[in-house]
Amino acid sequence: MSAQPTLHRLEQLSARAFEHPADRAATAALKSVPGLDAVVRKLIEFGYERAFRQVYLAASVKVGPRQLPDVWEVYQRSLVTLDMPDSYDLYVTQFPFANAAAIGAGKPMIVMTSNLVDTLEADELHSVLGHELGHVLADHVVYHTALLILLQLGTAIRMPVLAGLPLLAVETALLEWFRAAELSADRAAALACRDPLATCRSLLVLAAGLPSRRLDLDAFLEQAAEYDDWESGWDKVMRFLARRNATHPLAVRRVAELRRWVEEGELDRILGGQYLRRGGEDPRGDVDAAYDHYANRFWQIFREASEGATTARGKFEEWLRRGPKNHG
Repeated sequence: MSAQPTLHRLEQLSARAFEHPADRAATAALKSVPGLDAVVRKLIEFGYERAFRQVYLAASVKVGPRQLPDVWEVYQRSLVTLDMPDSYDLYVTQFPFANAAAIGAGKPMIVMTSNLVDTLEADELHSVLGHELGHVLADHVVYHTALLILLQLGTAIRMPVLAGLPLLAVETALLEWFRAAELSADRAAALACRDPLATCRSLLVLAAGLPSRRLDLDAFLEQAAEYDDWESGWDKVMRFLARRNATHPLAVRRVAELRRWVEEGELDRILGGQYLRRGGEDPRGDVDAAYDHYANRFWQIFREASEGATTARGKFEEWLRRGPKNHG
């Protein structure tokens, strides 16, 4: 019988301990958009989140001690290592692409595709589950659920009940925010499995769609360094166009960001017990200079989508003044 891996618990780990500066700035900027939280709540209030959840429940298999016990065991380790405040239902579903997501505005649940489960090694699975739990711990799930609703329903959601709201702008802003939030979750992934190389391998698998045993991680790390060295203005323009409508940052950028964080000693510091605990956060936060970048970017998005309205703020305020009964 093989020995069980030792469980290491990061007691009362705060999400602020692993929060990427871009995530912190983007989240603060997103929250500064007047009424956007109300928009997100209305999407959920109108029942879209419940319908979205039901679709997953009807077409997925719930993981448990008797259902995919090997996946269940790795999931329990992930819950322990990040010292999650609760447990969350885990589902596996069939989908053409390898992916995973934490969704739900109330109690979150985690959904993984069968393709991903079949492709990952145990330590890589531990990393991916830690990534999704990082989203839960960082309270990303409400905004992420609203984004998934908009992406899944597309034009079907642009019905009279939501008339007048610049939903494309909301979707674009949430995409911009989520790409930053992913960088924090990658750090949580490395903390959960205690092995940043396992996290890099999981990103390599997601990029290639092949098992890591068939791939060369060192070559991928060199690829990430090469991408990070490109500095020309044209490269930056092409990168912006490539990621504008993407839900995730490019895999090579994620690897480069994670590698930088590890090399700065932050991973070892947290694993060594020097980290912020829950309840010790400064409620005022500390937003860095990137805040202005995201704040300007979000308002530019809403201005561009305002379609002749005097201001984006006015369009939001006008929509929010209407009660749900006036949107029909």
